[in-house]
Amino acid sequence: MATTTSTVRSAVRTTCRFFSSRHSNHNFLEPNSFIGSWEAPKNPKEAEAKLAKLRRDYAKQVKEVRKEYIKEMELMRIEKQRKDDAKREALRIANEEKKKLKAEAAKVRAQERMIAQEEFRQMLLKERSEKLENWRMKERTREEKKKEKNELLRQQSSVWVDEKELESKVLEAIVDARSL
Repeated sequence: MATTTSTVRSAVRTTCRFFSSRHSNHNFLEPNSFIGSWEAPKNPKEAEAKLAKLRRDYAKQVKEVRKEYIKEMELMRIEKQRKDDAKREALRIANEEKKKLKAEAAKVRAQERMIAQEEFRQMLLKERSEKLENWRMKERTREEKKKEKNELLRQQSSVWVDEKELESKVLEAIVDARSL
């Protein structure tokens, strides 16, 4: 029961605040002169003429109010259009800015990619030159070994015996070996 009472009180307070704030912002029209001014005429024709005059005045006032309303609505439409145009322009500018930033980011990524490719190319060239140098050193070493082997072979070949002398040398070696 206590919660419903407090809820109702809260709702009443909110409603009162709402209406009081609305009341303070509202501009009331000044009192109209023909309200409460009717005095019953004695003659029905006079009453009819007075009523017709009141109707004409009322129609004129309604026409003026409608004109003001149309003007206000047109002003509101123009203001709304202006705000919409400003919003659209702000969105267009923001989109252009985003596109510029995106393009700049793409340029930066492209430059970074090119730098990375160049570094990779340089690394490959360095590795290739190192491999080539290594291969050349191995070739030189192989050539040197071949030369050394040929040199050793030449040195040993000077000790070699000719085929004609081979038999006599073999016999000499056998005889020398028996004599020992």
